[in-house]
Amino acid sequence: MAETTVKTKAGRRLGLLPRVLIAIALGIALGLVMPGWFVRIFLTFNAIFSQLLGFLIPLIILGLVTAAIGDIGRSAGKMLLVTVAIAYFDTALAAGLGYGVGEALFPSLVSKAGTADIAATEAGLEPYFTINIPSMMDVMTALVFSFIFGLCIAHMALPVMKGFFSEFRSAIAKTIEKLIIPLLPLYIFGIFLEMTCSGKVFPVLKVFAMIILVIFALHILILLYEFCIAGAIARKNPLKLLGGMLPAYFTALGTSSSAATIPVTLKQTVANGVREEVAGFTVPLCATIHMSGSAMKITCCALAVCLMNGMPHSFPMFLEFILMLGIMMVAAPGVPGGAIMAALAPLSSILGFDAEAQALMIALYIAMDSFGTACNVTGDGAISLIIDRLFAHKP
Repeated sequence: MAETTVKTKAGRRLGLLPRVLIAIALGIALGLVMPGWFVRIFLTFNAIFSQLLGFLIPLIILGLVTAAIGDIGRSAGKMLLVTVAIAYFDTALAAGLGYGVGEALFPSLVSKAGTADIAATEAGLEPYFTINIPSMMDVMTALVFSFIFGLCIAHMALPVMKGFFSEFRSAIAKTIEKLIIPLLPLYIFGIFLEMTCSGKVFPVLKVFAMIILVIFALHILILLYEFCIAGAIARKNPLKLLGGMLPAYFTALGTSSSAATIPVTLKQTVANGVREEVAGFTVPLCATIHMSGSAMKITCCALAVCLMNGMPHSFPMFLEFILMLGIMMVAAPGVPGGAIMAALAPLSSILGFDAEAQALMIALYIAMDSFGTACNVTGDGAISLIIDRLFAHKP
């Protein structure tokens, strides 16, 4: 996911990740020394900002998901349907793998970090005031609306409605880019400022450090199973195929953008033996719909937050979350910070995440953004190999 950047006085660009890291560091440092009245200023900002986020989440679904479904369905064909099915299955499988490994490892990690009493620790500070901003509809209503009208646009050739939702998507994307993303560091600063005052921050950071290592290991595991399956179907050496995609992996690490990495991904996919016409179709499409690394990362982080706060985290609940997350990921590419912003809807509606839990998710996700993107685009090469083999006689 491409990072939003701002220019410094020296003319350089400061990315979203450095700004978030600075916000976290400042929140911890100032939380140790600043008085309660100072902390309450930022609690007030966070209370208003969280209301704004709650208002925008259904609009984000309407603006991004409706147009995305309409765009994908418009070019419907057998190869498209098979590619979408494989990409969605792999995204859900990776997220399920994250949940399974997390259930096995995270409870002991959380317990060792001494976070059993995190949920019970409070600073006793309240915002100076709050503003209630009711959303226009709930998340499920927005999602069902998006499915119905997206499919109508795809199959009924409705140019006026398609144009409206395309413009609405542009407006929502611009709102995220120009309003939400620039304010995120300040929002995260306020969260960590309050957490430091309440005594929560150091146990939470200790848990995050251990969980990040697990997530990095899972990225490697996902790529290995993706290319083992692709190698078996294509009858090629999976390790050699994976090695051929490393330029795309490292390009994505540097750009944090699936879209910006498409030329490199396309070149390396063709070098792995995929026909150019197949690679030209699957690589750009998978850059939009195949989000295995991002979905796994979001699932692991969500499970960790649930454990730290003593929230329910049963398999049926997370299965519903994972299946919905795979759909929401379709709307993510092309919008700065889009993956985690799109995920806020199922995080709040299915898992019951409040403003603080969402802010922790945002901070943890952004800290590993480029690694998830690298996993996504590298896996696109594996899907291209499978499609090339399945449609060997149907160019």
